[in-house]
Amino acid sequence: MRVLVLGGDGYLGWPTALHLSDVGHEVAVLDNFVRRQYDHEMGVQSLVPIEPLQARLDVWHEVSGKRLPAFIGDLVDGEFVLETLRKFRPDAIVHFAEQRSAPYSMIDRKHAVYTQHNNVVGTLNLLFAIAETDPDIHLVKLGTMGEYGQPNIDIEEGYIEIEHKGRRDTLPFPKLPGSLYHCSKVHDSTNIHFACRTWGLRATDLNQGVVYGIETDETAGDERLITRFDYDELFGTVLNRFCLQAVIGHPLTVYGSGGQTRGFLNIRDTLQCVELAVANPAEAGEFRVFNQFTEQFSVLGLAELVKAAAEHLGYSVQIDHVDNPRVEKEEHYYNAIHTKLLDLGLKPTLLGEELVESMIHAIERYKGQVIESSIDPRTRWNPGEPVQL
Repeated sequence: MRVLVLGGDGYLGWPTALHLSDVGHEVAVLDNFVRRQYDHEMGVQSLVPIEPLQARLDVWHEVSGKRLPAFIGDLVDGEFVLETLRKFRPDAIVHFAEQRSAPYSMIDRKHAVYTQHNNVVGTLNLLFAIAETDPDIHLVKLGTMGEYGQPNIDIEEGYIEIEHKGRRDTLPFPKLPGSLYHCSKVHDSTNIHFACRTWGLRATDLNQGVVYGIETDETAGDERLITRFDYDELFGTVLNRFCLQAVIGHPLTVYGSGGQTRGFLNIRDTLQCVELAVANPAEAGEFRVFNQFTEQFSVLGLAELVKAAAEHLGYSVQIDHVDNPRVEKEEHYYNAIHTKLLDLGLKPTLLGEELVESMIHAIERYKGQVIESSIDPRTRWNPGEPVQL
């Protein structure tokens, strides 16, 4: 199958492209390198040094014998998107090419507007290009569990059956996004659903939980293939950040009470999920939603797990409850259904002390690269409020 991976230079896009290539698909990548530009803008960097895209592609050719074409450009440029699809003629498109950070979208008006424009307009351009070139292309789009928020009912997989005044219908599950980034993802879902209903496109929305981890089977084979690893307050996901903090002796920064509960999955399971979605496409006209995570944890529960694992390795670890920079429920009901990918054959990588210890060992090799000033939370959901650390 011919698969185009959008955002193929990123944390998830790069290892996904390698994995799909490794299992036999004909893969191309597309990127505009803006993720690397965010590092320069914010004065942060990946913990692990990452090679330029072309160097990575050359290494993959060296170790696998497979050549991945690269298309360099921006999804906001509709003509570029259309021309890329005409040239590569994909059977499936895996779409990671969006600004992915909730805190980045909340820095100020400029970053909020950029996030919405980049994400929503880019995906709209993609939908029109698919409709014009080949409506049979299967779009596998990275959504987020954050679209749902934390409702006081079980979270279903995309849809909910409603009975109202004696009538019944199945409707999209209500959305309560927690940041302007998450709002952009809700807009994407609405637009993709419309395109499927109206134009007969086929799409799978992967509402992904929080991803952790640094290595996959493909990137572990050669250090030059490693993907990026973020730990800063803008782009570092919570478990990755806690593991890094434990290694460098920084207190684990739990926002507020730490009762916030979310779905989590290992980066290797992200690759499994995308592979399963690509291999089992949605029907024409179908907008399919999978909740993509394997386990649920509270933030404080993760901090306690990291503390235990790190102390087993000889580290002294402190947990600090810091003023929560976000506007969110800290104690809430959370039970999200996630059966569809399991039904397709997902075999979860479950989190425990041994896996945390392996992450810590991987981080230890690069701890000299840490920019410690980028770790503590500075970005406020309410503009102008000071952060108490």
